[in-house]
Amino acid sequence: MNIIICGAGRVGFTIAKLLSEQGHSITVIDQSSEDIQKINDSLDVKAIVGKATYPSILEKANASETDMIIAVTRNDEINMLICQIAFSIFNIQKKIARIRSQDYLNPKFTRVYNKENLPIDVIISPEIEIAKSIQRKLEAPGALDSVPFADSQIRLLEILIKDNCKLIGLKLNELTKKFPNLEANIIAIIRGDKSFIPKKTDQVQENDKIYVISNSSQMVETLEAFGHTEKISKKILIIGGGNIGFNLAKNIEETLEGVRVKIVEKDKTRAEFLANELNNSIVINGNGLDEEVLSEANLDEAETVLALTNDDEDNLMVSVLVEKFAKDQKDINDKRTMALINKPNYSLLQSSLKIDDLIDPRMNTVSSILKHVHKGTIENAYTISNGEYEVVEAEIIETSELINKELKNANLPDQIRIGAVLRDKKVIIPKSDFIFQNDDKIVLIVKKDTISVMENLFRLSSV
Repeated sequence: MNIIICGAGRVGFTIAKLLSEQGHSITVIDQSSEDIQKINDSLDVKAIVGKATYPSILEKANASETDMIIAVTRNDEINMLICQIAFSIFNIQKKIARIRSQDYLNPKFTRVYNKENLPIDVIISPEIEIAKSIQRKLEAPGALDSVPFADSQIRLLEILIKDNCKLIGLKLNELTKKFPNLEANIIAIIRGDKSFIPKKTDQVQENDKIYVISNSSQMVETLEAFGHTEKISKKILIIGGGNIGFNLAKNIEETLEGVRVKIVEKDKTRAEFLANELNNSIVINGNGLDEEVLSEANLDEAETVLALTNDDEDNLMVSVLVEKFAKDQKDINDKRTMALINKPNYSLLQSSLKIDDLIDPRMNTVSSILKHVHKGTIENAYTISNGEYEVVEAEIIETSELINKELKNANLPDQIRIGAVLRDKKVIIPKSDFIFQNDDKIVLIVKKDTISVMENLFRLSSV
């Protein structure tokens, strides 16, 4: 597939890297000669210095023969204009734009995004996607992430193996014997800086990050099996009332009954906006780094603290203050802490600062975009391990190579693993004699360099 990426920042760079590694023909456009030089130095893609809103620059990028354009510059209006020009002049079929401004995302105005007005096929809002991601984490206490697939009947759980896990040292093929009624399947393990699809004889080790495909109705049981018995937080403290904090609080109000939210926002005008727009959340105008403000916000009662300001250092410091508070107050249980971090190097501090979870906006945005790139009957996708693997939902149709085949005879590459199947609203963890049928929804994991093979399995046509 021929793809143009407009914007060579962290998101644009990462998308270009992953898509080029998947075999796509990539062209990157950016005004910054410095950013383009980084692209040229690091990636095997075509890179052009220039304004992507100029038709001549898009023509230079061979836009007339491009299948998709992805606009991820730092400016919403520029991203919109790029999509308009891509459609009007070059008739590019698929147009994806990153849009941050909440006013552009107001549901009342969505009718503007069509072929007659603004021809944008997919709008990605990083702030909304991150808020959704955080809420998923809150709904699955004990999991680092929880991602729904197959009409929310199948769940991908990211779980950290701690020293209390009774399954440490157990071979994966022994899990079924230990939990015969558990509909769950370990599809990937991150161990140190290595990620892999495990074999039946592999063992779970302490500090592993494991990815488990589970029946959504057994999410609690699955987490308990791996040593996690945490409860859903009922009292949440958010530091930073920007778009992420606002969207998260609004989502919680609408979907999580009995959960109380407090927001600390240092900008007075923004705090007033939050207080007017939110119904049940308490808003406090103050600096989240001020211990008196944290005391006013009843930090001692909060069960989960989310540091979501626009400043990485502030978010780390808030997490440190929370940890210090919990340590000083011996009668206070440890609190779950999450921090929004844009600079990847700061992830090295997570363990030493004892932060439970670091939220990476870049990979959230990248994952949201990549799922729209796949061919065939791919309905959903989620990127893990910095893009090394994708968890994909696809549908079996009559033209699929898998139809009516047993799993053991499907000749799947080692880098593709079937996690679960949804058939007639029933979740199945497939064994070797499982036979694929038409309309099956398959949730699988695939390594990035095997994406094209996976897409071919679920192609729309036999041609």
